[in-house]
Amino acid sequence: MLLQLCAIGKDFGTESILKDVTLTLERGQSLAVVAPSGAGKSTLLSIAGLLLEPSEGTLLIDGEDAAQLNDNARSVLRAEKIGFLFQHTQLIGALRASENASVPANFIHTPSRRMSVADRTKRAKELLGGLGLEDRLHHYPYQLSVGQKRRVATARALFLDPPLVIADEPTNDLDAENARIVTDALFGRVLSGEAALLYATHDESLAARADRVLAL
Repeated sequence: MLLQLCAIGKDFGTESILKDVTLTLERGQSLAVVAPSGAGKSTLLSIAGLLLEPSEGTLLIDGEDAAQLNDNARSVLRAEKIGFLFQHTQLIGALRASENASVPANFIHTPSRRMSVADRTKRAKELLGGLGLEDRLHHYPYQLSVGQKRRVATARALFLDPPLVIADEPTNDLDAENARIVTDALFGRVLSGEAALLYATHDESLAARADRVLAL
């Protein structure tokens, strides 16, 4: 099993954000998380993506218990197994689109997977071109529209072909065409059987594309 969350809970001070959340996800599967704003969707995705630690429960990624790993080992696991598409793109303003897309290459720990500058550039061009941004490779974030920024962030999430892709409101604030481009890219990995997709959304039609829906 690629991802297993068992009885996950998360508290912030005296406030309980998540309680007893359990889910499993395997390559080739997709799971949509739906809930009202403030119900803990982003918190759950951050826990699954090893960005937050749960207050209780067990989290396994490819059989590895995250609670048993130190900070460095968690970083390695996150870099090698997870691609994260944030609700707010969090692009780096000083980097061009192709450089933003290739940021994950800086965190490769396995020597055999390390990429040369030429390989990074080629991979970024390939991904951004597939997302319709072949003419925006050298643009900075301030020169891009909201939809274009989201597509750059999508390329970044997919850059290392991670087996687990996590997307927080991937179509939020996007027009229909940009939403189609982004979601087709994300689901393309799932349909190939190479990755699992866990995403949060308010969009009923997007939630309906998932194999399963988790309502918080």
